[in-house]
Amino acid sequence: MDLSIVVPIFNEEENVAALHREVVAALEKCEIAYELILVDDGSTDGSLRLLREIAAGDPRVKVISFRRNFGQTAAMAAGFDAASGTVVIPMDGDLQNDPADIPKLLAKIDEGYDVVSGWRRDRKDAFINRTLPSILANSFISRMTGIRLHDYGCTLKAYRREVLEGINLYGEMHRFVPALVSQFGAKVTEIPVGHRPRLHGTSKYGISRTMRVILDLLTVKFLLNYSTRPIQLFGRLGIYTLFASLFTGGTTVYMKLFQDTSMNRNPLLLLTAFLNFMGVQFIVLGLLGEVNARTYYEAQGKPIYVVKEKINLDS
Repeated sequence: MDLSIVVPIFNEEENVAALHREVVAALEKCEIAYELILVDDGSTDGSLRLLREIAAGDPRVKVISFRRNFGQTAAMAAGFDAASGTVVIPMDGDLQNDPADIPKLLAKIDEGYDVVSGWRRDRKDAFINRTLPSILANSFISRMTGIRLHDYGCTLKAYRREVLEGINLYGEMHRFVPALVSQFGAKVTEIPVGHRPRLHGTSKYGISRTMRVILDLLTVKFLLNYSTRPIQLFGRLGIYTLFASLFTGGTTVYMKLFQDTSMNRNPLLLLTAFLNFMGVQFIVLGLLGEVNARTYYEAQGKPIYVVKEKINLDS
């Protein structure tokens, strides 16, 4: 199998048939073996019934049905786990992603890239509540992760399947996969793709996702920089906090000796005790993180590195 297309579906009854037709039309001129994995994320309309009918008429279509709605990230993870293609392309089920862009993604993969991310340069969404927040969020995410992409939120991406192995998705982390795989040395690039207005159904995205995305971004930042050395983060915070406590403690003593300020009426004394406590807590937290990190990697036999190629060595 050369290509696996993964599409999360949630209440897209009016779109799934057209989606199937467009994917088939986009790939009929390509000499490529592909499968279309449609993941029903607990739809409450007639989506699952239509998916069964499509799968019955097209053996290239695989359907996964959840017992309830688990969210887009879970649906995408299920599709990735079931994919057998050497290249995996996720896309939305609302027809805003254009299947005609799939050959362009594959051509870029053939140039040697491991991840090709779509960039909806001309978005067809409302500017104030969708496009503008997306622009600001993508700029912030790029700075935090170090992987400069214009459009982390675009579902239409292409991955070599091997870079997805070992990547576990939780929360809203599907949008951060390019950043997560970059820690293993994956080559990431971006190309403009089409974006179409939604014609049927209602959007499942909203401003309420912002807080969840921010929290997941903090998790990704930690995984990228400190997953194998948490003491470097928490220990550094602990040392800074202890130095701050020395400063406030010294100031308190100075005020007592030279300004005759009562120590039990000086809030700096309480601040010194608080900073000392927090400094020790940070260092202890870092040490516990080190123990957990070693347990995680050693108990599961996980290496802290990824080998791309071996020459004149036994595999």
